[in-house]
Amino acid sequence: MRGTSARRRHAKHAATAAEAAENRSGDAPPNDQPYRGGFGACRVFVLSRHGQPLMPCHPARARELLAKGRAVVARQTPFTIRVKDRTRAESAVPGLHLRIDPGSKGTGLVLTDEKKETDDHGATVTVRRGLISVELRHRGDQIRAALHQRAGYRRRRRSANCRYRAPRSDNRTHPARWLPPSLRHRVDTTFSLAARLCRYAPVVEIHVERTAFDTHALSTGRTLEGAEYEHGTLAGTNARAYLRVKWNNACAYCDATGVPLNVEHLTPRSRGGSHRITNLVLACVPCNQAKGTKPVKTFLAHRPGRLATVLQQVRAPLEHAAAMNATHWRLSAALTTLGRPMYAWPGGLTKANRDAAGLSKTHTLDALAVGPLDHANGDRIVRFPDQVLVAKATGRGLYARTTPDRYGFPRLLRPRTKQHFGYVTGDLVRAVVPSGKWAGTWTGRIAVRARGQHSLATSAGRINVSHRHLRLLQRGDGYGYSVRPESARSTSRKIG
Repeated sequence: MRGTSARRRHAKHAATAAEAAENRSGDAPPNDQPYRGGFGACRVFVLSRHGQPLMPCHPARARELLAKGRAVVARQTPFTIRVKDRTRAESAVPGLHLRIDPGSKGTGLVLTDEKKETDDHGATVTVRRGLISVELRHRGDQIRAALHQRAGYRRRRRSANCRYRAPRSDNRTHPARWLPPSLRHRVDTTFSLAARLCRYAPVVEIHVERTAFDTHALSTGRTLEGAEYEHGTLAGTNARAYLRVKWNNACAYCDATGVPLNVEHLTPRSRGGSHRITNLVLACVPCNQAKGTKPVKTFLAHRPGRLATVLQQVRAPLEHAAAMNATHWRLSAALTTLGRPMYAWPGGLTKANRDAAGLSKTHTLDALAVGPLDHANGDRIVRFPDQVLVAKATGRGLYARTTPDRYGFPRLLRPRTKQHFGYVTGDLVRAVVPSGKWAGTWTGRIAVRARGQHSLATSAGRINVSHRHLRLLQRGDGYGYSVRPESARSTSRKIG
């Protein structure tokens, strides 16, 4: 009887784990909800007794299976249960479609099913339902910033004649099909999450949007035709002559004339600015020195009229379009290795489906609209998940063993041991604090410390919790999870 009572208590605790008053992660953006457990998504992943994927079930059904002891929790995020009395052969598994909308800053992944139904006129139509939506947020910008910082450290050491290794030639070649780390990260994380969804759900087909952006037309702001593609902005001239004509041989900041003028970057190179002609102006020496490495919006904040005049020539950056052009073929090639049929569709088809369904432009709703639908025949999207699981790539830590100072020289040593008292940074834990200011139950990701007072990220901020009050729920997988609402006119816009 004692064992039966323990099993019942465990099942009850598992069934209500997602509904406890607990906070999830401090990585969530302000518009997102803290991740409160597994039942935040519309559907729950289900595995057979042998670990094979079954059709996702409703959260109420998952609670029932857990309460009766017919299932156990297999994974917290994304929430997955494993039934103990059913095999794959004993279940009806029609299969799902995985639809992916890649982006530079974020990627939408949606699991859908399509059924044939008969409408009021007796015609057979296809209806598409979204079951589970996941928004993957990349960290390519952070990777690029870290690489630029490392390059700055090395450049500083070279200029100070403090080399720590022999110089290497500048004509080194990269292996075939090489991508920069920030771009390779976008392919790897999308493939990794798609592979995980294929393990937890019976995916039979993969549909991905594959679109190439015309960066030349984007840079000019209009559609180009024929020979116009052969001529750029600086055709027949150079940058300095073009800027002199554009700014009438005057400083863009103070209208000074008859003085030496320098070519000035509106967004400094140290802040990610490029040599693109729309990022360049002419500036006199005093203005150039006064601006330094400040963004133009900061430098001209007290002169809004002048700022508006300068920003008229600034156009949208092309880095996101260039990133998509460099990665879409690599992503398609990687997805074909998952063993499912993979189909690529143009972005125009996605837009037509989204407009016909009256959906907002977000990554997850775009993913739901990927693939053909015959709207003239009555095919339609009838449902989308009301909540989206947001997976933010956080990485698995650093390889560096020292903390550098502002000049790039080692300042202090970092611990070589990543695990302290059985926990690693990024683990999902539940903390039961018995007393004090933070008394209560908290759930979230931790940052470990050697002394045992780990830092727990919650929506109310970070709190310090002793390792004695922690219980491990799931090992860190390199992602921080949160939940945001989805609606036909969502406030979460597509960002890249």
